[in-house]
Amino acid sequence: MELRSFIKETKNGNEVRRAQAVLLIDRETNIEDINVLTELSRSQVFNLRSLFLREGIEALKDKREGKPKEILSKKQRKEIMDILETKKPKDLGFQTDFWNTGILGHWIEGTYKVRYKSRTSYYLMFKEARFTYHKPGRLYHERNEKEVLKWRQTSKKRLTQIWNQEDAVVLSEDEMILTTETTIQKVWLKEGERPFVEVSNGGRKRRSIYGFLNMKNGREHAWKTEYQNMYITKEILEKIRVIYPQQKIVLFWDSAGWHKGSVVQEYLKQDGNIEIIHFPRYAPEENPQEHVWKNGRSLCSHNKFIENIDKATDEFVSYLNITKFQYQMVGFSPKL
Repeated sequence: MELRSFIKETKNGNEVRRAQAVLLIDRETNIEDINVLTELSRSQVFNLRSLFLREGIEALKDKREGKPKEILSKKQRKEIMDILETKKPKDLGFQTDFWNTGILGHWIEGTYKVRYKSRTSYYLMFKEARFTYHKPGRLYHERNEKEVLKWRQTSKKRLTQIWNQEDAVVLSEDEMILTTETTIQKVWLKEGERPFVEVSNGGRKRRSIYGFLNMKNGREHAWKTEYQNMYITKEILEKIRVIYPQQKIVLFWDSAGWHKGSVVQEYLKQDGNIEIIHFPRYAPEENPQEHVWKNGRSLCSHNKFIENIDKATDEFVSYLNITKFQYQMVGFSPKL
């Protein structure tokens, strides 16, 4: 609260950046994103946080006296605010719907013949216009927002009904493919160091993984398979039933063909105590298991030369099965 109040009250751009850096690092924001937003280096951010913990708000205040010179008039700044609030870059001749500091700076320079030395000035304009910083998510062209909203409403209602029933299990399921193709992810290194990751130049081998996240306790159930088809899916469901022999299973998964195959449908009918709820089409972010895959890839397979696909997949599955995950679905999340 103290940092938020300071950010709202101060008119000093440097002080805003320092306070934002401390606030973001406390929220465990990616350090690279903090660097982009505040133009402060990794060491500066952590030094600021240490000073703030020792000295409080005074550590963030600019020691230099005097008010910086305004290079835009009040009238011009108001015009800029009006543009940000009512227009998109595409309306001004740019080929995008999204604002960024580069586009804003280019438009200001072309309109008012003014160029700021620091991006902070543009950040403050976005802040004044009540913009927030986001990384755009992927949105599938055939996604139906009404369908997604309806799914959220009905799923939340169903989970509310069964969440506290001890004999009911809620599982979120998905499959992924692990290959010997090396995936590269950014890393932090000391200045001057240059990273190299060995990559495969042979044929690509692959293995499938079925994953089920227990939404009540965060436990993961994962298995390595050769393929994804209705016969294997039935075998995996049988393994799930061994783990939960008597419980009512509410299973969330997508509409993949192997989920709807006749062999799977016959097994579900025979079991009689597995309720299927399909995720909406083209909305993978609604499935918590997708986040489990991302976590596992980041820790187990990125920046790694995979020579033995079976060994790598076994290690991946082992990590999943000994780790608990706290991802939410329509407001419900595990109690760890």
